[in-house]
Amino acid sequence: MKFSSELKSATLLKRYKRFLVDLRKDNGDEFTVHCANTGKMTGCADAGFRAYYSTSDNAKRKYPHSLEVTEDKQGNLICVNTAMANKVAIEAIEQDLIPELSGYQNIASEVKYGHENSRIDILLSAKDKADCYVEVKSVTLLETDGQGFFPDAETLRGQKHLRELMHITQSGQRAVLLFIVMHNGIENVKAAKHIDKKYAQLFTEARQQGVEIYAFKAKVTPQEVSVVEKLSVLDT
Repeated sequence: MKFSSELKSATLLKRYKRFLVDLRKDNGDEFTVHCANTGKMTGCADAGFRAYYSTSDNAKRKYPHSLEVTEDKQGNLICVNTAMANKVAIEAIEQDLIPELSGYQNIASEVKYGHENSRIDILLSAKDKADCYVEVKSVTLLETDGQGFFPDAETLRGQKHLRELMHITQSGQRAVLLFIVMHNGIENVKAAKHIDKKYAQLFTEARQQGVEIYAFKAKVTPQEVSVVEKLSVLDT
């Protein structure tokens, strides 16, 4: 998935009020950009990181620039715009880069479903097989030795999604939790029991009840983010 506009770079100064980030251009000018990420962004938005931002042509936007990618001290590029994960997943499915999700003729997004008033990220359908409900999660939390974790903060919404996916499997349809790894330094994925114990518990239950769980790594560059390989999803 290519970025819609050419990204420019600056130095990250600080993130605050969740959705705002201050940057400094190489000429010393400081400015504020929008950050489309509700998580803690641990290790993804430290002061001094190189930041890459896009610019909108919408004159009505209060903040015309958006933070898209950061680069940590080890040189790992991280896509911090969580909205990109769904786009990357859909593109990968369309290009048949995720074999486990191939063979479906129709792809829909943000479809209402479930017992708890939810919307599924991706709904795959075909004439000759059961519908497949795919919940996409962006993974950016790296700890030691390439170990990635999800979530990076307690997530009641994520817990709800796991319950919904379990209901789908009970109805005889496919339910998939798809981790899109948006950090070039992550080599495998695990539910973050040390951050959200309830999520990790539901994660284990979901796996036991037939929810399919996959992780695919996306290579992040300042030009695009695209799926390149399957990673292991370890037990909690």
